Amino acid sequence: MARLGRSELDVFGLCLGGNVFGWTADESQSFEVLDAYAASGGNFIDSSDSYSAFAPGNRGGESETVLGNWFGSRGNRADIVLATKVGRKPDRPGLSRANIRTAVAESLERLQSDYIDLYYAHADDPDTPLEDTLRAFDELVNEGTVKYIAASNYSAPRLAQALETSDREGLARYVALQPHYSLVERHQYEGELAELCVREGLACVPYWALARGFLTGKYRPGVHVDSPRAGAAAKYLEDDRAVAVLEALDRIAASRETTVPAVALAWVRAQPAVIAPIASARNPQQLGEILPGATLELSKDELRELSDVSAPAS
Repeated sequence: MARLGRSELDVFGLCLGGNVFGWTADESQSFEVLDAYAASGGNFIDSSDSYSAFAPGNRGGESETVLGNWFGSRGNRADIVLATKVGRKPDRPGLSRANIRTAVAESLERLQSDYIDLYYAHADDPDTPLEDTLRAFDELVNEGTVKYIAASNYSAPRLAQALETSDREGLARYVALQPHYSLVERHQYEGELAELCVREGLACVPYWALARGFLTGKYRPGVHVDSPRAGAAAKYLEDDRAVAVLEALDRIAASRETTVPAVALAWVRAQPAVIAPIASARNPQQLGEILPGATLELSKDELRELSDVSAPAS
């Protein structure tokens, strides 16, 4: 377990992504994955009120509903560090006070819980003053509805401004950042954002840490993968650098007698401020492939090899 930034939350080294629950994994399949994750010592689960609004027949909130039913049937809510988000649900866009107040009430009902451990602003809302958003979050923290707040998809300047606003006004402060970050997508986090997280004591919890599934190793030239994300993941095969990354992961995984996704996640986990990368699984077999990434410690030479082969073109 590791401490999440400046919070009092101790979390497992792999955050289980809830984006597949109620989408590519039905409730029964989701329960199997959740049970296996908890049985392996996992305690950190990520969701959003917008998951999985883009799936046919869905409206958003399906992931939270599955999680709420799981908590209700297992009686284990207190054992889990639960993260969810506000601001991108189709009928609940933005970070105004009114929207946050309504959205959190709806999320809590779906989650069958009276609190959220980590509540993210799912994306920056340039149409709402940062102070208004932070005051709304501060109210939730003071009421006990939310324990800590965090930011997702913020630029370094806006995140810095938000932190300055909280400090100046005495408001609840973001304790974590959720950016897009993986071995084949390094430019958004590295540099200003990473430096800001280190300097301000924010935990980094990256999403798409396996590049939409590409870094699981199942996407190879000429191989058909049955997945709704196959099109996006397979596009990396057109990038010589991404293919070279996969070859390096193959070598290291073989020498360590572990899985390709475990090595990819271990590299992310070793980067500045990163506490727990996010990865999802549709079934216990997929979960078994990623779980070793929560504890695998790569050598300096292995980290350097992966960093060098994945370095963005200058």
